[in-house]
Amino acid sequence: MTVVETIRFKLRADVDDAAFQDVNRTMEKEYMRVRPGFLSRSTARSADGEYLVTVQWRSPEAAEATIGAFFAAPETQEFLAAVDLETVQPGRYQLIAP
Repeated sequence: MTVVETIRFKLRADVDDAAFQDVNRTMEKEYMRVRPGFLSRSTARSADGEYLVTVQWRSPEAAEATIGAFFAAPETQEFLAAVDLETVQPGRYQLIAP
């Protein structure tokens, strides 16, 4: 069963948007893409600066294992330092086939 995770957030006030986009790409390449069960990840930004990240996983277990290790992983620290953690709004959904 494919799982779709979402995360909405804003950047910290002192973080440059262009620099964050580089950090985001690096974290995805070095951390997310190598995790077992990873299928895809996309990042979008609204006009008011809110980010929306969606990640697809092969299973809920793969998603849980990744988020369980995310906050302590060396590859995610620059990403986490750029995010205003008080604005984070996560979600998890089961993909429905048409």
